[in-house]
Order: sequence, then C-alpha cells, then structure tokens
Amino acid sequence: MSAALDLEDVRKVYRAGEGEVVALSHATLQVGEDEIVALLGPSGSGKTTLLSIAGGLLAATAGRVLVGGRDISGATPGELTRFRREQVGFVFQAVNLVPFLTARENLLVVDEIGGRRKGPESRARADRLLEELGLAHRAGNLPGQLSGGERQRVAIGRALMNEPRLVLVDEPTSALDTRTGTQVMELIRTEVKGRGTAAVIVTHDTRMTRWADRTLHIDDGVLSAVPAAGPEGGDAEA
Repeated sequence: MSAALDLEDVRKVYRAGEGEVVALSHATLQVGEDEIVALLGPSGSGKTTLLSIAGGLLAATAGRVLVGGRDISGATPGELTRFRREQVGFVFQAVNLVPFLTARENLLVVDEIGGRRKGPESRARADRLLEELGLAHRAGNLPGQLSGGERQRVAIGRALMNEPRLVLVDEPTSALDTRTGTQVMELIRTEVKGRGTAAVIVTHDTRMTRWADRTLHIDDGVLSAVPAAGPEGGDAEA
C-alpha cells in the first residue's frame, strides 16, 4: 500500500533580488496511511511552506510530491483543484469559515463545491460529523456565534467532509487557551485515527506534539527527527 504522503528531495526557493531564499531544503518525508506527524518549528522555519506543497497549494521548485501514490509535482492548476477537492482536508490557522453560513452549511459547502453528494446524504454526513465533534446543538449557529474552540471544531469537520486521504493542519491551537487547545488536539487525533486517515500537523507548541505518532523539527527549511511524546504521555520513537 502506498504512503499517504511522500516528499522526495523537495526544495522551495524564492528569488530575492539577485539572490535567493531557500524556504525548504531537500525535504524528504513519508507519512503512513494512518499516521499523525507533527511538524514543529518556529515562525519562518518553512513548516507552512511544506504543508502548502503537500496539499498542492504551492508548487515545489524541485523534487517530487506524491499523495496516495499519485505524483502531483507536474499537475496542472485544474488537476490540482480536483486533487485538493477529493484527496486533502485542510484546517487553516485562521479557520476561514464562511461567516454568513451556519456550522452545518460550512460543512455542506464542501460537497456543493465538489459535486460529490446531494441533499439528504450530504446533510446526514454533516450532522454526523458535527455530533461527533460535540456541535450538534450548534449546527444552526453562524461562526460569529461560536467560541474559538467551536469554530476550530467546525473547521475540523469541514476538513473531514470529503473523506480525504490526507489532512493538513496549520497551527490548530495558536489562538486557543491550553484547555481548549488540548480538547481540539484530542478531537483531531480521535477523528483522524477513527477514519484511518493520515495527518500532518504544523505547530510551534511542543505540548501539542504528544498527540502525534512522530515528531519532526524544521528550522531554516531543514527537516530533522526529534523524540515525541505519545498520546498517553510516554515516549514515542521519532
């Protein structure tokens, strides 16, 4: 079985005047089908660049990017749009919920855009996800009527709505207090593991790595393995 994500010697370089800035330097990473990998690093380290390349939002300068065995390195914009719609779920740092849609409608819009489901089937899946996330009673609320933790949970539900092969999560707890952040990370792990889905979670908070199966550190665009605590608090091998 192919890996959920396979980065092979991936580089991302930006031109800066007559010189260049290396945002990602020869990154090689393989994520198993049901593995959760935490990507730990400070601001500007390249972690969001890696996440964007893995999700087809940003093109690599060099190297290969495979998701579920499919090489997206040379894909056209249209192919990448379909790929993101069908294979990847995103949880963005800024959440990015549609402000004039209810929690349920923010999930339903995924299927409307993708053309995957219609009517009762789509609504039933959205309601089931909201119930799992503890938001059944908030299904009819707008994002502005939800707390930060509730909005983040809606974003998790939206990311899972298309039954993705890979979930990419960018700083899910950066705007949350410790207690709420812990609840969100527990939900991410439960939902991802329960579906046998792979996930890469970008964070700068070492406390959040305990929910990952493996932790990588990134600094100046260079990946390196570090020990990570498992979900029960014990040590896990990198």
